[in-house]
Amino acid sequence: MTRVSNIEILSRSEQPVLSIRTTTKARHLPELIGESYRKIAAYLRECGEILADVPFVAYHNTDMRNIDVEIGFPISKTLPGKEEIMPSFIPGGKVALCMYLGAHGDMEPTYKEMASWVEENGLEAKGIAYEHYYNGTEFSESKLLTRIVMPIE
Repeated sequence: MTRVSNIEILSRSEQPVLSIRTTTKARHLPELIGESYRKIAAYLRECGEILADVPFVAYHNTDMRNIDVEIGFPISKTLPGKEEIMPSFIPGGKVALCMYLGAHGDMEPTYKEMASWVEENGLEAKGIAYEHYYNGTEFSESKLLTRIVMPIE
């Protein structure tokens, strides 16, 4: 599918999160995301907390053989970590973002379009990309809705 919104620039506040950060190969990513979400959700239930926004994955590099990923949930306040679950923040500041509809594996053209748009508008991406997932495995791939966010300078 494709981008289903304009590419916009927004300023956002710092967002506390609970996340698991690790490295993995691209082929292991779906299982790792599911396992991490289950662990964090169980910990949030223990704490009596709920999500402040939809789950996310932050990609700290683009090496598909050794992806540095942070998988987590936005929360309303900082909580202590537990085992590999750590408190962290999605940094505040300016971001370029858009909404994407379709299979996660088909996002590359949208990422390229966003990178070109950022450059054409005299901005610079900070090298991290966030994907915020609005729905999941209960939907067909063509109906997956994702907010793609690129911090910019």
